[in-house]
Amino acid sequence: MIPDLPGRALIIGGVGGMVALLVLLGSPREARKTREGLQQAGLVNHAGEAPILLSRRPDKANPRLTVWEFGPLGIPLDRWNDQQAAIETALGILISKITWGKGRHSICVHAVPAEQDLPDFVAWDDSYLSPRNSELVLGVGLLGPVAVDISTVPHILLGGSTGSGKSVLLKTLLMQAIKKGADVYIADLKGGVDFPQVWHEKCTLVFEEEPLLEILENLVGELERRKRLLSLADCPNIDVYNKRCSQDLRRIIIACDEIAEVLDRSGRSKDQKLLIEKIESRLSTIARQGRAFGLHLILATQRPDANILPGQVKNNMDTRACGRADNVLSQIILDNTDAADVIPKDARGRFLLNDGTLFQTFWFDDNDF
Repeated sequence: MIPDLPGRALIIGGVGGMVALLVLLGSPREARKTREGLQQAGLVNHAGEAPILLSRRPDKANPRLTVWEFGPLGIPLDRWNDQQAAIETALGILISKITWGKGRHSICVHAVPAEQDLPDFVAWDDSYLSPRNSELVLGVGLLGPVAVDISTVPHILLGGSTGSGKSVLLKTLLMQAIKKGADVYIADLKGGVDFPQVWHEKCTLVFEEEPLLEILENLVGELERRKRLLSLADCPNIDVYNKRCSQDLRRIIIACDEIAEVLDRSGRSKDQKLLIEKIESRLSTIARQGRAFGLHLILATQRPDANILPGQVKNNMDTRACGRADNVLSQIILDNTDAADVIPKDARGRFLLNDGTLFQTFWFDDNDF
């Protein structure tokens, strides 16, 4: 007997609903396997219950990502973030970010399959250069190029142990700044061994504390000059001033490949400590006031010493990236140990931003500059 039209519609609707559910969640066996995986990873509530998979769908904002939506069962968002590496292993995915769902009633894990891992090597090509004058590209992440706009987030702090690729990342950022017309100053108290002749031709290198202080004092003077110019022109920042007044005030980048070599007071004489104090003061002024006037700091360190970087400087370094590191250095750079947990010990050029973005930086050859 053939069902009447209403009955047939109910059957078709029921089958369609089941198909839709399977598309969202996969098979019941797969949903159960997901929950078991999270339980084995230790992501459970006080009753030992693992989160329930509610749906799995393409991310509307980025089709490369899949959104896994879970009923959190009382497990807070920070626990999900803390156990990101375990979740990735359990589900066979690489996580881009973990967020609250709508109304904070669910947890959304945005991820790609584990086989879509970041490349181990990305050669720099000028096609990566951002068309935006104030944007510097850090590397390639799961969603494509990862960049920072120094007109809004003006200063960058880089960390990583020896061989992590920290110096290459620093030079890649400085190379982009020079190509965009910025004036670049590099403090390298190791004698400039990492900066061949081409860098001497394209920017200003300084190898001792006294010349560095002189440069910083001149730059603080330039900052004050720009303050007056922008105030007279009633302009809030350098970009508005250059556009409104048809001027070309260049951005100024002050970089240091090992800030600990500059600011470490250990074993220094009284006069040397006074000199370092003055350098630190000028750096703090630029860190606090430089954004609107086009003065930017890019500082790097491999030293796991929390006392090296003064609070007034570090607190204004809103873009922070850490490569391979131990727990102490990761904590200093990112305020957590995630770099030590997420980045493999043999990784080179792999970095983690303070917002949780993982990226592979570029390989940059000085001879191609």
